[in-house]
Amino acid sequence: MENKVKIVIATHKQYAMPDDSMYIPLHVGASLHPELDLGYQKDNVGENISEKNNSYSELTGLYWAWKNLDADYIGLAHYRRHFGSKKRIGKERLAWIIKYTELAPLLGKYRVILPKKRHYYIETLYSHYEHTHYSNQLDATRRVIEKLYPDYLATYDQVLKQRSGYMFNMMIMQKDLLNDYCTWLFKILFALEKEIGASELSPFQQRFYGRVSEIIFNVWLQQQIKNGVIKTEEITELPLVYVEGVNWWKKGTAFLKAKFFHQRYENSF
Repeated sequence: MENKVKIVIATHKQYAMPDDSMYIPLHVGASLHPELDLGYQKDNVGENISEKNNSYSELTGLYWAWKNLDADYIGLAHYRRHFGSKKRIGKERLAWIIKYTELAPLLGKYRVILPKKRHYYIETLYSHYEHTHYSNQLDATRRVIEKLYPDYLATYDQVLKQRSGYMFNMMIMQKDLLNDYCTWLFKILFALEKEIGASELSPFQQRFYGRVSEIIFNVWLQQQIKNGVIKTEEITELPLVYVEGVNWWKKGTAFLKAKFFHQRYENSF
């Protein structure tokens, strides 16, 4: 198992973590808080973009994993959100998180492992982003893709019209695919920084690079399928585990307020 799979868990605070050696709790944004020692691996060692955590969020953890880990499969999860076992026993949510013994048979059979798709039903990916964040960020992303990767533009337009997608910046992928994805992703995001420049946004809203990447992951994935690089049968989904549970009333109310009353999100749910 040592070099088979490693999954980093992006966190900015001490938190209950799964007891399985394939997981690496990763203190993201460590460069921004040098006085803080959580007792976890920090994302400001080796090649890193730790200082961008205020705007890139968990992507500083993805970048660190990409540049510094050596494993056949590399993954990203979050301290509150994890890949779940298909066999949930008991009420302890930490016990619902998938373990290596259950994940191992999927490796080799599948090249990409993702959380269940998120469905918006009454919103497209673009309109949901427009109502909850700032659509100019997606418009600027489109211009960047048109310039850097014009062959992806039709797929970008297609994805933004969809009502579902793989979200949360969570994935477990073969290292070669992760390398291709991260090379593509960070080239776009670094160019997007130059395109948009400084923005006067709330601390919650300024983390938009991480949110843009949630959407454009679907662009990259669908383009790989279209190009024959990845076959649909090489992709599988796992349940999503929220360690703290979800207040669906609060989440649903915020969703409807954003759509009908243009009240943008100012916190996570």
